Amino acid sequence: MIDTTTVWEKSSFCSTGACIEVGRVANTVMLRDGKNPEQEPLIFTYEEWDGFQNAVLAVGKSF
Repeated sequence: MIDTTTVWEKSSFCSTGACIEVGRVANTVMLRDGKNPEQEPLIFTYEEWDGFQNAVLAVGKSF
């Protein structure tokens, strides 16, 4: 079932619509595939989300 109540945001750099989307509900951050919004999103606490972002940024610095 497609979530119609969560406000999903995607990067302003996304020009194709084939990007990840982020939504916030209560004390969680959800991440989903914009091409397949009917799939269940990944759900993070704020602490997990911070760790995820830091890990992604660290990988980006290694290139």
